[in-house]
Amino acid sequence: MSILENIHSHADLCALPAERLDALCAEIRAFLINSLSRTGGHLASNLGTVELSVALDRVYDPWRDRIVFDVGHQCYTHKLLTGRMAGFDRLRHTGGVSGFPKPSESAADAFIAGHASNSVAVALGMARARTRLGGDYDVAAVIGDGALTGGLAYEGLSSAGQSGEAMVVILNDNAMSIRSNVGGMARLLSELRVRPAYFEFKRRYRQTVGRVKPVYNAIHAVKERVKGAILRNNVFDDLGFYYLGPVDGHDLTGLISALAWARELRRPVLLHVITQKGRGYPMAELHPEKYHGVGPYDVLTGELRPSGESFSAVFGRELVRLAGEDGRIAAVTAAMADGTGLTGFERRFPERFFDAGIAEGGAAAMAAGMAKQGMLPVAAIYSTFLQRAYDQLIHDVALLGLHVVFGVDRAGLVGEDGETHHGVFDLAYLSSVPGMTVYCPASFAELRSMLRAALYDCAGPAAVRYPRGGEGEYKADGGTGAAVIGDGTDAAIVACGTMVNEAIAARRALAAEGIDVRIIKPGIAVPLPAEEILGSLGSERVVFAEEVCAAGSLGERTLAYAAERGAALRARRLDLGSGIAGQGTTAELRARCGIDAAAIARSVKELICDEG
Repeated sequence: MSILENIHSHADLCALPAERLDALCAEIRAFLINSLSRTGGHLASNLGTVELSVALDRVYDPWRDRIVFDVGHQCYTHKLLTGRMAGFDRLRHTGGVSGFPKPSESAADAFIAGHASNSVAVALGMARARTRLGGDYDVAAVIGDGALTGGLAYEGLSSAGQSGEAMVVILNDNAMSIRSNVGGMARLLSELRVRPAYFEFKRRYRQTVGRVKPVYNAIHAVKERVKGAILRNNVFDDLGFYYLGPVDGHDLTGLISALAWARELRRPVLLHVITQKGRGYPMAELHPEKYHGVGPYDVLTGELRPSGESFSAVFGRELVRLAGEDGRIAAVTAAMADGTGLTGFERRFPERFFDAGIAEGGAAAMAAGMAKQGMLPVAAIYSTFLQRAYDQLIHDVALLGLHVVFGVDRAGLVGEDGETHHGVFDLAYLSSVPGMTVYCPASFAELRSMLRAALYDCAGPAAVRYPRGGEGEYKADGGTGAAVIGDGTDAAIVACGTMVNEAIAARRALAAEGIDVRIIKPGIAVPLPAEEILGSLGSERVVFAEEVCAAGSLGERTLAYAAERGAALRARRLDLGSGIAGQGTTAELRARCGIDAAAIARSVKELICDEG
């Protein structure tokens, strides 16, 4: 039996002789490379943090202590060490382990994660709760250098450094988030990386002189005064942390020693750890951005299965074409140029491409400044991350009626990444933004025409929301109005965006049973095209099928409008309710949530049968 198969708890890991830890790390890497080749997942980030995770779970007891991961896509080794190896055959799929920390899955996961930059603030809250309530546990936050491009990280660091709380912030520095980092912090960390000898000197100094407390205290006071006089402190010193590092993130013995030292200082400590993303898998080492989040792949060659054309790629190419015609167009992203299809724009128009880092609010505010001065900024941001820029949408964009176009990528259910990544709340919050126009393309053709419409046919803020992946059966361009598919009068199905494909499948199934329905497909969801929808129904029976949360849905708003005007409708609303959906394929999730073709057809028949 392998070493890994015998590790189920903190006690098991601590009982393992130190000389066998490197062999454990090798097993973990081999397991991850082979397992993820079948399921897909976050590969490069997890290969880079194997030793760090082993050291963390050996120094800290994750069932008692609180280890808060930032983003959390580097938590696979932690999950393996805490008894969840068996769930990896269904990683990120129904019935398997989540790809992110999830307290409902295991008490060893301190906090849910999926969005960046919050770990330090969360960990500080836990440390303060411990102090106030007399708890007996240690607190650590694991944050990547990529997450340090987000402002929330600095809010947490600013408070934590001055708090006096015993907590350790582990900065996992691999010079990347999904791709190379941007901004001043990236430059600062590059300077710190060339000074690892300083940490080794500090460690040996403390182990020798530090054992004689009066001598250590006297020399330390002099050393700190001299250091302050001749050396420039780094930002972490200035924030109030005791800075340790840089430490080799793949030297397990050194890591365990450094973590134990940091914990024993009983004050805010920042431990700077240098890791290599993709460590141990040559293809991921050479191309960490390509192997950040992957589908199934060939272990020997690293070849990824082709994914086909996507809405993101079509969006990016169309934006390049439009920018070639109009020099006012600029592209803005928040550390997701690859995911949002903007790498082509960056190559073609580098002077008009702007990456704000993991700072969606900053990206939206910068776009507002561009628009105020006459440019046509297009900010492409995942739906789930655009949530973090809500204040900028209203305060910086809408109050002045500025013409900023948002490419709302990954709108709707995204599948395997689960509840932290589903883009199902954007219609709720975008519908509350004054002057906002929201386009909902259902095909690549509509995406192209609606992007142009968002740029040139409306004033004020606009958003084009489109899903992850490719188009379905519907490939037409129905325009921005309420397009009607079919002329049936038994019932109507209202479906926005790519949910029209489920409606088409339901209509076909109903026709086989002699039930003739029509489909209403609004091209714009905000402002509400209620009159167009109501005027196109052709029946009092209507089913709204939507891949969004109930609040702010097209069905909720349309039926409220109809009720105010006394319109007699018999309706069913199929949506995601609270919006909290788990992990699995999109098809599995639609079926589980009751919004797929079968559920639509069943609802239509229920409306007809209820009358009988």
